[in-house]
Amino acid sequence: MGWKALEGDESADQQKACMNKFSFYLREFYLLSEDVERVSENPTEEREEEMEVNEDSSSVILPDGELGTTTPSLRFSKTCLKNVFSVILLFIYLLLMAVAVFLVYQTISDFREKLKHPVMSVTYKEVSLYDAPGIAFYPGKARLLSCKHHYYDHIPPLINPGQPGDIECTTQRINYTDPFTNQTMKYALVVQGPRDVKKRELVFLQFHLNETDQDFSAIDYLLFSSFQEFVSSPEKAKFMKDCESSYSSWKFSGGFRTWVKMSLVKTKEEDGTETVEFKQETSVVNYIDQRTKPRSDQLFFVVFEWKDPFIQTVQDIITANPWNMIALLCGIFLALFKAADFAKLSVKWMIKIRRRHLKRTRQKLKKHS
Repeated sequence: MGWKALEGDESADQQKACMNKFSFYLREFYLLSEDVERVSENPTEEREEEMEVNEDSSSVILPDGELGTTTPSLRFSKTCLKNVFSVILLFIYLLLMAVAVFLVYQTISDFREKLKHPVMSVTYKEVSLYDAPGIAFYPGKARLLSCKHHYYDHIPPLINPGQPGDIECTTQRINYTDPFTNQTMKYALVVQGPRDVKKRELVFLQFHLNETDQDFSAIDYLLFSSFQEFVSSPEKAKFMKDCESSYSSWKFSGGFRTWVKMSLVKTKEEDGTETVEFKQETSVVNYIDQRTKPRSDQLFFVVFEWKDPFIQTVQDIITANPWNMIALLCGIFLALFKAADFAKLSVKWMIKIRRRHLKRTRQKLKKHS
C-alpha cells in the first residue's frame, strides 16, 4: 500500500511538471509571435515616414523615442540635417529681405541727393578762329603810340621807342558814366583783339605817359567777348557799363612788357543763359630803356594773345539717371517678392510636417493603448 501511494504521488507530480512546461512553451511562443509581428510592422512605418519626408524638403528635429527607436540619445539623420538646412535658408532669405529694403532706401536717398547737388561738367571745343574780343583800356593821361598785329609770337625790335608809330588796329573811343557811382565820367579806348589762334596772332600796343603825380604808374583794362557786338550796339555807353559791371579789370605797369595769354570760359546756367569769362596768364619782362637822354616819362608795353584753340564750356549736370534707379528698384522688389514667397512656403511646409508628426504620434499612442 505504501509503495502504491508513493507511485501515485510521483505520477501526479510528473503530470503537474508536464503541464507547467507546456504552459511555459505556450507563453514563449506567444511572446515570440508578438515580436515577429512588431518587427514586420516597423519597416513599413519607416518606409512611409521616408516617403513623407521625401515629399517635403525638410522636417523638424525629433527625439529618437518619438520616432519609434529604442535608444534614449538623439540621433541626426539626413532628414534632420535637411530640416536644419531649410531653417538656415529661411533666416538667410529673411536677411536678404532686410538688405533689399535697405538698398531701396539707400537708392532713393542717393537719387534725391544727386538731384540736389549736380556735378560740374567741363568740355573743350577746338576752334581755328575766335570771335575777336574787345580790349577796353582806361589810359587816363597816357597816350597810345602804336598798335600792330603780329603772327607766330614774333615781335620785331622797337624803332624809336617813345615816339608815335603806326596804329594798325581797329580802335574806338567812348565816354560813359561810371556804373557804380553814376557820377564820374570815364574815358575808354576799345581795341579789337586777336582772332587767328592757329597762326598765333597777337596784338602789340605801346603807351606813353609824359608825367604823373602818382607813386606808381599803371593802366587799367578789361576784356569782353566780342568786339563786333560792341561796334554793332546802338547804345555803346550802356554796353560798356554792362561790361564793366560783369567783367573784372586788370592792370599792367609802366617800364615793363606785359604779355597776356587769354583763354575763354563759357558757363551755362540752370535757366539756359550763357556767361563768358576770360582767364589770363601774365608774364612780365623788364624794359631796358636805351634812350640817350634821361627821361621822366613812362613807357607801357602790352601784348595780347590766345593761349590755346580750346573754348572751355562749364555746365552743371545731374548724374542721377531715373531709368537706372527704376531698373534697380524693380530688381530689388522682385527679390523681395521671391524671398517672401519662399519664406511663406517654408513656414507652411514646417507646419504641415509638424502636424503629420503629431498625427503619427497620436496614432502610435492609440495603438499601444
